[in-house]
Amino acid sequence: MRQSLEQQMFFGEVDISKVQISTKSRDDIPQVLLGLQYIYQNQSLREQIFKELHDHIDRSKNTKTGRPGMDLWHVFVLGTLRLTINCDYDRLVELANNHQTLRQMLGHGPFNEKEYQLQTVKDNIRILTQELLNKINTLVVNAGHAFLKKKMKLSSQGVTRLL
Repeated sequence: MRQSLEQQMFFGEVDISKVQISTKSRDDIPQVLLGLQYIYQNQSLREQIFKELHDHIDRSKNTKTGRPGMDLWHVFVLGTLRLTINCDYDRLVELANNHQTLRQMLGHGPFNEKEYQLQTVKDNIRILTQELLNKINTLVVNAGHAFLKKKMKLSSQGVTRLL
C-alpha cells in the first residue's frame, strides 16, 4: 500500500506548513504552492483527498514487486502543479528536481538528494484520472466555500484580522 505522506522528518527538512513561499512573485508556481500548503494544513480536507487517492489506486496490482511508487502527497503535488501550469512531464521533472520551494513542499530538505525520474513521474501522475480530479476538485471547492463563509462571518462581527 502506498504511503500517504512521510511523517518522519530528517535533518534540514522543514514542515510543509512552515515552508516560506514568496507572495511577491507574479509567477504561477508560488500561487499553486500556497493553495497546496492550505490543503496540507487543513487536516480534514487532506485526509479526504488521500482517501479518494487511496480508493482510486488499482488494488489488483501486486505491491511486492516492481518499482516503489511515490507517496500520495508527491503524486498530488506534482499532478496539481502539472495541470495548473500546463507543463509537460520533462519540465515537471526538472522543477521537482531543482525548484527549491517545490522540493520543500514535497518534504525534501537541502541534504536530500532524491531525484525524480521521468518514467516514474509519468507512471505515478497518470493515476490522476479526470473522474478522480473532479472528486478532488469538489472537495477543494467546498473547503474554499467553508473558509470564505467563516472569514465573512468574522468580518461581519467586526473582526478585521485575517485568518
